[in-house]
Amino acid sequence: MTKISTLKAVAVLVGGVLFSSYASSTERLRVAGNFPADHSVSRAMEVFKTEVESASGGEIQVDLFPAMQLGGATENVDQVRSGSIFAVFTSIAYFSRSVPEYEAVSLPFLFNNRDQAFQVMDGPLGQQLDSKMASQGYKNLGYGELGFRHVTNSLRPLKSVEDFKGLRIRLQPNEVHLQTFRALGANPVSMDVSELYSALQQGVMDAQENPYNIISSRRFNEVQKYLSNTGHFYDFINVAANKRKFEKLSDENQAIVAEATKKALMWQRKIAAEEEESWRQRLVDDGMIYTPISNELRAELRQATLSVSDTIKQRVNPEFVDAVLKAVSETE
Repeated sequence: MTKISTLKAVAVLVGGVLFSSYASSTERLRVAGNFPADHSVSRAMEVFKTEVESASGGEIQVDLFPAMQLGGATENVDQVRSGSIFAVFTSIAYFSRSVPEYEAVSLPFLFNNRDQAFQVMDGPLGQQLDSKMASQGYKNLGYGELGFRHVTNSLRPLKSVEDFKGLRIRLQPNEVHLQTFRALGANPVSMDVSELYSALQQGVMDAQENPYNIISSRRFNEVQKYLSNTGHFYDFINVAANKRKFEKLSDENQAIVAEATKKALMWQRKIAAEEEESWRQRLVDDGMIYTPISNELRAELRQATLSVSDTIKQRVNPEFVDAVLKAVSETE
């Protein structure tokens, strides 16, 4: 019996050593997001996890924290910067204070369609932005679609420039976004999306602006009555990792993570484009009053916000702003 007990003890010890060796050789990546579970970005996070774990043969394990499980977007960005998480899937707006050049691709009415937007962002200008991110401690892994942003409010249909005046509207922490709505006579306030529903519900804010998918998946239609297809900004999401953590991965694993991100974002762009109109229809079906913006009003809104591209040059290298405007004109 003593001999059998000794053999069992040895087996347990050996098994423990092997398990410990396996566990220590497994890389775990914590990845956060602030989008609801049914949003295309949260689903793209699942694609990323599947691709990484499959390509690495289980050597890399990805732990996902979507739907603000680790806090709002601002907190997630801070967590990536500190290295407490590996990466975040979120809007570029939350990096604009570290990399103000992102404001240049956030100008009002800059892009006519998503293809044009990605022609610019996937080219040399996007690479310059990636370099700016690297100087701030981030490894940018690619861009996806958040989409054209549209205004909702609880006061009135938006039928003229005058209807924007006085609206207390929540915006992302992006100075271009804030200046755009100041130019329209609104009263914009920067606020994390995690606080927005209650602010609208309590009447602290009259209005907000987001892509249709965010308006619906975050149920803002429950606390907003009017919807317009303003399409005033085209917004990107990016996948940003902690640069030190990324560079500690082996060359092979860095390539696996980069390729998995590319596949996840290409999938996300496709799905986001396919689903856009169905999200808008869902909002109408749920009772929102939809008022399309006329071509005449869109031209007036564009004219009223032209000065924003001049004011941004006080914070961002004017040559970069002009390069963005030139790249956009070349894709028209």
